[in-house]
This record gives sequence, structure tokens and C-alpha cells, in this order.
Amino acid sequence: MSAVNASPEVGRSIVAAGIRTNYHDLGQGSPVLLLHGSGPGVSAWANWRAVLPTLSSQRRVIAPDLVGFGYSEQPVGHRYGLDSWVDHAVGLLDALALPTVDLVGNSFGGALALAVAIRHPTRVRRLVLMGAAGLRFTLTPALDQVWGYQPSFEAMRTMMDLFAFDRGLVTDALAQLRYEASLRPGVQDAYASMFPAPRQNGVDGLASDEAQIAALSNETLVIHGREDQVIPLETSLRLATLIPKAQLHVFGQCGHWTQIEHAARFAKLVDSFLAEADASSSKT
Repeated sequence: MSAVNASPEVGRSIVAAGIRTNYHDLGQGSPVLLLHGSGPGVSAWANWRAVLPTLSSQRRVIAPDLVGFGYSEQPVGHRYGLDSWVDHAVGLLDALALPTVDLVGNSFGGALALAVAIRHPTRVRRLVLMGAAGLRFTLTPALDQVWGYQPSFEAMRTMMDLFAFDRGLVTDALAQLRYEASLRPGVQDAYASMFPAPRQNGVDGLASDEAQIAALSNETLVIHGREDQVIPLETSLRLATLIPKAQLHVFGQCGHWTQIEHAARFAKLVDSFLAEADASSSKT
């Protein structure tokens, strides 16, 4: 059912793994699940809005707010962690009766996509990992600042400058919207409980076992911004080396916001990659 709300961030509502979940469901065809990042005030719509029209023109695109984020439920006392986020993502697939999907994960969502593919291999066809966590790396100052966010307009404005190579994309209006989103009831309490200090533990907690990553059989597209300050480029280089059927695309003059800074190129790249699988499926 659809939620009645003026905000474009609010889509449909469904109970998934016991969590009242806000999600967007666009287009028809082979299903793809988009998993957002972990910045304060984030939502699926804020993360993916620039590429939703292109990606949903040929396939069904599902973009949920993961538990604790956006307009999905923030249960009091919920134990946030990779296990609970995997359960929520798979629970959404169950609730929507989707046996298999393609997965596109951004940053934190990339770590989640990896974990879903490892733990539930029959549920995942192709993988797209964009600026993904999911391996152990030394916490960057930028990620420490993102996860340690304390609500203020100034903190949000400064933090958003860390995401983009092109600072012109980070306007005061955008920062104000994200700041206001971070002030909604329960949002900051949930966010502060996800990645408490020392935040290196948060990086390690999102990491999957490298042997299990190397055992993945999925065709995988690894994407990264060359100037990313949040997740080191070396992380994607390692993922592309570990995953047997991986290909790597690095965007120059790009920070952590590949899907925003290079939206048209990103959407075309992902669309082409997923279309290969659609074409193979139609021949069998």
C-alpha cells in the first residue's frame, strides 16, 4: 500500500522481517534491489533519485529504506549490525515474493549486498558494488566524521563536502534538507547506536570473510570514485581482485557520490551490465 505523504522520500509500506519498511517500487521486468549508504539523514530516495528513471525504464527497481534509516521503522532497542540488516533485506525479498534479484549496493549498502550474496546465494543474480565497504580497511577520517555526526546544519554542510569531488553539487539547500531529515524523531538515536566509537569496529563489523568473497560465483561490477575520501579506492581494487567474475570501473574526478556526480554514466553502465544477464536469461 502507498503512504500518503508530501515527501518524495516516502513510497510504499510493507512489513519485512517484522519491520515496517518504506520502499520505492518502480518499473517492470527483472527485479533489482538498490541498497543505500549510511550517511546521516539518508534515505533510498535521497541516495538513488538521480538514477531511478533510467534504471527503472527496462526493469523493476526496488529501493528500500533499511531498518533504522529514512522512513522505515526504528524499533526501540534494536540491535543494529550486519546480521540484522541482511535479515531485513532478505525479509523484504520474501515479503515481495522475489526469489532472485540483482543487487546494487552503495558504500554500507555494498557491504550488505556482499553479505546477502554470500549468505543467500540463490537469492542473488548479479552484483554491483559502488564505493563499497565489506572488507577490512583502516577507518578514514571522513568516514569517522560521517558516522560520528552530531546534528547541526554546519556539521551536515561540512560532512557533505566530504562526499563530492565537485563541491558545486553540495548546496546549502541540500545540506538543509539532509539536516532536517536527521532531526526527525528517533533518527539520531538510531543512527548514534549503529556505529559508536571506536568506529573502526564498524568497518570490521561490515566486513565479510575474504575466502567467502573469493568463492562468489556472481558476475560482479565494482565501481569507485577515484577521489573518494570516505571509502578508499584500494577497497574496490581488492574486491575486483578477489571476486573471480568481477570487472572494475573507476570514475575520475569523482568522490563517494558516483551515482550523483556521474549519474548518467553510472546508470548507463549499470543498465548495460544488468542487461547482459537479461539477454542471457531470454535465450535459456
